[in-house]
This record gives sequence, structure tokens and C-alpha cells, in this order.
Amino acid sequence: MGFSRVYDYEAGKADWFAAGLPREGRLAGMPRVGDIVRGDEITCDLNDKLGEAADRARSAGKDQCIVVIDGNVVLGRVRGRALDGDSNQSVEDAMESGSTTFRTNETLEAVVGRMAARNVESVLVTTSDGRLVGTLYRSDAQRRLAEDADGSEPDEQSCNCL
Repeated sequence: MGFSRVYDYEAGKADWFAAGLPREGRLAGMPRVGDIVRGDEITCDLNDKLGEAADRARSAGKDQCIVVIDGNVVLGRVRGRALDGDSNQSVEDAMESGSTTFRTNETLEAVVGRMAARNVESVLVTTSDGRLVGTLYRSDAQRRLAEDADGSEPDEQSCNCL
């Protein structure tokens, strides 16, 4: 085929954890993003009209619409005041592109620290190939960390597990 160098990628432990597969070992019990990520987000296409996307999001009680392409690959999101823009405008023109994303295998403690430092209330969670898993809310993560610290079991409200 004319390739001078060919690499064979073999998924490692991080990909295993990011896929939500069972964990073992000393740190297996640490709460991870995938333990509480919410997977009920509203998605929209680049070509959707902003008004339609905003209506879908709000009717579901959401304040954002995650912009995805084929295979649920995340391109960005439309949220906050951007949802109130010109209803005939395309989602592509209104979206925040290049959203920061996290993986399900990252520890809640580390992610909450980064979110707090940047005063961010929610982050998108994707697979290693950029496919949407859901949204992690800082309030959910802080509640889970507090429950773990006091030794109580997580309740149904704080654990919307995959």
C-alpha cells in the first residue's frame, strides 16, 4: 500500500476504564466520572435551526444542546444566552466549538478540582474517540465526594450510573 511506517494500536488500561469496564486494584474504588455522568443530554445537528434546538432542550428541562455529527461525535454545545439567539440561525453559527471534554475513567476528585479552579459548573464526557457519553455536573460530583467522605451510600439522585 505504500506506507513506510505502520503502527498497531492496542488499547490500554485507560481505555478499559474509559469504556466503563470493571476495575480492580488499590484505586478501583475511587469514584470516577463515569460513575455519575448524566447520559440524558439533548443533541442537535450543525444544520438544525437554533429555535428548534432550544425548544427541544428546554422541553426536556435542559439549558444546553450538545452539537454532534455522525456517530454522536461531539463538536461543541449551545447553552445559556446562545439558546436565546435568532431562532432561524443555524446551530453551527451559535455553538461554542471545541468544548473541553473528559473521559469516564478520570477521578472525580481531580475533575472537580479543575472545574472549581475554572468556575465551571458542567463538562462534557466523551469516549476516547470523541463520542458523547453525557455531562458531568460539578454539584453531582461534589455531592458524591462528600458521601464517600462520610461513608454513606450514594443515593439514586447522585448516581445516574451508565
